[in-house]
This record gives sequence, structure tokens and C-alpha cells, in this order.
Amino acid sequence: MQDLKFSNSNIRVWNPDRTDLEQTLLSHQEHLIEGRTEQDVLYELLIKRGIDLAVPIESRNASGKEVYSIGYGVLFACLDESIVQADVENVAQGILKWYGELSPSSDTHVFFRDSAFSNDIAKTNMAAILEQNGITHVRSL
Repeated sequence: MQDLKFSNSNIRVWNPDRTDLEQTLLSHQEHLIEGRTEQDVLYELLIKRGIDLAVPIESRNASGKEVYSIGYGVLFACLDESIVQADVENVAQGILKWYGELSPSSDTHVFFRDSAFSNDIAKTNMAAILEQNGITHVRSL
């Protein structure tokens, strides 16, 4: 049984300082608040998506990254802090294999930590691989 407590959000609020946009952008390179665990972020994601907290949550390892399946594949999440280009294909294939095994009855959404990707190319490649294989809702936090 999981013990959950109300707290502040794990995700930084976008509140730009119009007089210093450069500093605002630099301070928001990491959208998640430092010190929060993957579990903290995962449960907030479930709450914000309106997903029942009692649905099954499973995890598997894909290329050394923890991947979560929520609600039998309705949602997947990989909240690792680092995904380099060399990891992209294996992580994507791990998610796709699991997605195929679960064969969810509704649209699947996949979430990643935005700052995890080493560059925009890695992020774009991840989204493209998943989308080419039927997962069209790929988002980052």
C-alpha cells in the first residue's frame, strides 16, 4: 500500500520574468524540481492525467532505464535523468515490445523527462520511432 501526501508540485511553474527572459529560460532548463524521485513525478503525472491511483503500475528495464507501464499500457513513462542517442533505439524498442504484449484498448501516451535527452535529435528520434510504430502521443515533462 502506498502512502501519499499532498505537497507542492514536482513540476516548476512557468512564470516568466518579462524583464529578463534569458535568465527565465535558463532557470527552466530542468522542468522538474530538484530532489524529487521518479515515484513523486509518476504519481503527480497520474493525478494530473486523471488516472485512478489504484491501477496497476509495473516497471521493466530497457537499456538500463526504468520504464513504467500504467493501467496495462494506457500510459508508459521513462523518467530517467539521462537518455543519450545510443539509448534511444533500445528504450523505444523496449517500450514497443511491452506495448505489443499488453495491446491496450485505448490510445497510449508515453512521457519522458524533457531534460533527460542529450539533445533535440535524440528526443526527436525517440518520438519518431514510437510514432512510426503506432504510439502517437509522446510527451515530455
